[in-house]
Amino acid sequence: MSDFPLWASLASIALLLILSGFFSGSETALTAASRARMHQMEKSGNKRASIVSRLIQARERLIGALLLGNNLVNILASALATSVLLNMFGDAGVAYATLLMTLLVLIFSEVLPKTWAITNADKFALSVAPILRPLVAILSPLVITIEVIVRAILRIFGIRIDGETAILSAHEELRGTLDLQHLEGGLVKADKDRIGGLLDLAELEVSDVMVHRTKVFALNADLPSAELIEEVLASPFTRIPLWRDNPDNFVGLLHAKDVLRAFAHVKGDVSKFKLDKVMSPLWFVPDTTSLQNQLNAFLKRKTHFAMVVDEYGEVMGLVTLEDILEEIVGEIADEHDNEVPGLHPQTDGSVIVDGSVPIRDLNRATDWDLPDEEATTIAGLVIHEAKVIPEERQIFTFHGFRFTVLRREKNRITRLRMMPLGDTKPRREA
Repeated sequence: MSDFPLWASLASIALLLILSGFFSGSETALTAASRARMHQMEKSGNKRASIVSRLIQARERLIGALLLGNNLVNILASALATSVLLNMFGDAGVAYATLLMTLLVLIFSEVLPKTWAITNADKFALSVAPILRPLVAILSPLVITIEVIVRAILRIFGIRIDGETAILSAHEELRGTLDLQHLEGGLVKADKDRIGGLLDLAELEVSDVMVHRTKVFALNADLPSAELIEEVLASPFTRIPLWRDNPDNFVGLLHAKDVLRAFAHVKGDVSKFKLDKVMSPLWFVPDTTSLQNQLNAFLKRKTHFAMVVDEYGEVMGLVTLEDILEEIVGEIADEHDNEVPGLHPQTDGSVIVDGSVPIRDLNRATDWDLPDEEATTIAGLVIHEAKVIPEERQIFTFHGFRFTVLRREKNRITRLRMMPLGDTKPRREA
């Protein structure tokens, strides 16, 4: 090295540091680049985006090639610097070379290029992709050999790496992105809830959103025609289940439009009204059906209404297409809906809530995070945690809240007061 000109050695070191920065920045950019945006740009005909997508698909091989290139140039640069400084300072040159190269590599080959790359990952990735494609192809045989060695070593310690297995499912990645965008202010809570509700459809069952049988509005099929028509017209519901002999013995479904059409057909003569001609059969679905499957079934059958039964065939309640859509878009109300009080924020920071309010609705309205795995309603959660049916004025504390039972009817908790014990304050979403 003594015959090698000093300026050539310094120029070589500078070039190697630039190459190291290129590898480091490329690794950061291609790791952080948005696959969704690249896919969209690829569909629009962007050739560089197509190259980026192919490189990202073979992520392990890409990172292996970049790390290999980065280590090669860093080691070579350190060797050159050590040789130069040894000639200048003797044995002390080793220490000087170590300190100097550590500082140079840290600033110009790591922090600077990675900071630059992360600030505009997509643009950086598009710029370096055409250069990296042939480089990755050249280094692939060596990278594959290293991968085999690494997997063999890990296997010795009982660690098996499957390159095809994703650490996160697509749904989990989407949820993480939603939460991150919401925290950073890029997504308002209402939009986050709607997209999150769509992702929840596969995990929720119809029993989680159904109207319980104690709240189902149904009519006796044996009522006189005049009284039956009057009840239908007075009802806020379009579809009404009918029972006969026993309130749990549901025999059919009545649609208000069919009743009006039949009533007009007989020119208002109630004696000619025939219930059997306007009553349609009921559709019964298991309570364990996922909301996603039920939504698909509603769309396929072109119907909006189903009765929910348990494993013994007993009716548990009813579910409608609107119930499922409300899990996505939030509460749907029209001019005929009755406003049922269920959530009442108080001036002292507490909330008075009906026991029948679903936990999911309460969480969505207040931005709380009460668990809904073991119970559907807030009353069910209190009973589950208390392990008993509480008495009125009894107080419980769990999940960061103080629950006071305000009213109980027989074995049902009908009203509660909830007081957050932390900084969480209930609020209504606009």
